[in-house]
Amino acid sequence: MISEDQARTCETYGVDPVACEPDLKVGIALASLQQLPLNALRHRPEAGTAGWYIWGGELSDAPNFFQPLHASHLDEYVPGLLPYLALAPGWRVLLAPDQVEVWHDPALLVE
Repeated sequence: MISEDQARTCETYGVDPVACEPDLKVGIALASLQQLPLNALRHRPEAGTAGWYIWGGELSDAPNFFQPLHASHLDEYVPGLLPYLALAPGWRVLLAPDQVEVWHDPALLVE
């Protein structure tokens, strides 16, 4: 299901919406969410995932940096990101106070 806010966001960026269904999982770095900026990127969905990876601050290559979480819980952890969750695979989002950056990154679609 795509919310009105998500549809508007996709329209703003000229993107055909791709729903982030609540029963799908995202990768989220829960321990980093207090750090800024908030980052999100979307790979192609596969095997029960929505393709989203979300973290705060700097990205880490630590093996347990991301944890799986059903998208239905994102409103509890990253409510400011909800309007962007229908962006298609290949899109990135960076949120910080007084800063919103949204851009397409074709490298996310390379297999």
